Amino acid sequence: MNISGKTHADGAPVVTSPTVTVVVTTACHLCHDAVGELAERAAQGELELNVVSAESGDGQALTAEHRPAIFPLVLLDGQYFSVGRLPRRKLDKLLAAGKAR
Repeated sequence: MNISGKTHADGAPVVTSPTVTVVVTTACHLCHDAVGELAERAAQGELELNVVSAESGDGQALTAEHRPAIFPLVLLDGQYFSVGRLPRRKLDKLLAAGKAR
């Protein structure tokens, strides 16, 4: 969960959903699986999803920065989260920890 820097009328911080960025490439079954799972979670309001093609300018920049051995490259709020098969339990724990704050 992110603290946006904004506040409600009562002074409480505005908390936003975490943003998950997935860098994908063509013909990648792990990419397809990760995007499907994350899209479902985004539809439920658990997170915001940003899918980036590895061939795009943004994708090339993220690939150069994080140097994934395989795809997809998954970032949580701009920070490295995983590559390859999406670790659902790890994601569940991080999302639950964010809700507890």
